[in-house]
Amino acid sequence: MTTGLEEQIGAWREFVRARAVMAGDVAELESHLRDQIEGLEASGLSSDEAFLVAVKRMGRLDDLSREFAREHSDRLWKQLVVGGSGAPDRVSTGLTLAVGLAIAAALAINLPKLFGFTLASNPDVYLRNAPVLVLPFLAAFFLIRRRARLATVIAVAAPFVVAGILLNVYPFASGGVTEVLAAIHAGVALWIVLGIAYINGNWRSDRARMDFIRFTGEWFVYFALLGLGGGVLIALTIGLFNAIGLDVMWFVDGWMLPCGVAGAVVIAGWLVEAKQSVIENIAPVLTKVFTPLFTLLLLALIAAGLVQGNVIDSQRDLLILFDITLVVVLGLLLYSMSARQPADPPSWFDRLQLLMVLAALAIDVLLLIAMIGRIGTYGASANKLASLGLNLILLANLAGAAWLQFGFVRGRVAFGRLERWQTSYVPVYLAWAIVVVVVFPPVFGFV
Repeated sequence: MTTGLEEQIGAWREFVRARAVMAGDVAELESHLRDQIEGLEASGLSSDEAFLVAVKRMGRLDDLSREFAREHSDRLWKQLVVGGSGAPDRVSTGLTLAVGLAIAAALAINLPKLFGFTLASNPDVYLRNAPVLVLPFLAAFFLIRRRARLATVIAVAAPFVVAGILLNVYPFASGGVTEVLAAIHAGVALWIVLGIAYINGNWRSDRARMDFIRFTGEWFVYFALLGLGGGVLIALTIGLFNAIGLDVMWFVDGWMLPCGVAGAVVIAGWLVEAKQSVIENIAPVLTKVFTPLFTLLLLALIAAGLVQGNVIDSQRDLLILFDITLVVVLGLLLYSMSARQPADPPSWFDRLQLLMVLAALAIDVLLLIAMIGRIGTYGASANKLASLGLNLILLANLAGAAWLQFGFVRGRVAFGRLERWQTSYVPVYLAWAIVVVVVFPPVFGFV
């Protein structure tokens, strides 16, 4: 660590010690502070920025650190948003890199046009190749920012190359189910591979995996906001040109929309990096708003099922909607955990999360019964088996989460065990996604 950083840590240590904190407690707090700083520096923050964000996070663990964070809040804002004197302008440099890679992603998404494929006439080509053409640029952003080692670069690049080859060599039937399944699961698998770039190859660390989970949630928030703004821009573009008698739909559909989406993928990643301190305030708000709402939704579904007896029946589209709901609930649970301070004691919100997980488990069991019934009636298919596999994985994941959450709210399980359970499941989802991409198409004849 640099001399300047050591001076800042020294000032913080004296601040805490001056308020009659015992030496052993000060040493423990300082050790935690240094761990936070090390992790933040690995993610690309400068020493000053890492120190200030770490102290802000420590503020939720200790009243004295909270006071220290408040006293330096003005400097924290200047360092992270407009840049402090004597510190490199990290945000603007990162923006330059992000804009360059966003432009490259926008150009890459149009590569199929060079081979005569258009989005309007060949949407399947774009569906298959979108993750392979766009996500490498977001991965490159993190690899460059983290100054990744060659081994990490290779570990990230190789899956993208393999996925690109498989998705374009496999002879998928036009409009076939396996093509859609392979495209969706390739996106999931490559997003997890992207996590290797985000955490700079530190994949064995549970803490690093949880940081990537938090990044995923934050990225989705920013990507959704960019999408809303882009939708307004597209609507205005169409309206204004229509008002003067010009049809620009060919430009919007063929260039503006795909280029905008591809570029937003990278820019959203930069926003998460540049606004870490702001998002830390948004994350708890989002989780506390949507957790009760989704809990009520799940309970309402269970109640409706008990009353009517046919809410979860054998209709395929309905089963897919329930699957999506379960995935969203799991994502909400993970995002809540990533935004929580491990040292905080159990609260009403943790009990509410337990109720949400138990309700999701009940829905998952009903879904499995319906899926097994469909397979028994209509036979196995790629779609049914992919959905069945996902639900079995979700069942095990949610069951373990419910058991550990129950122990946590009773004060018998440390919060760290809940985190480790969830982060250890990330490779399981990766493995299943790989199976669907690699094995399902040839097994089901590429149809």
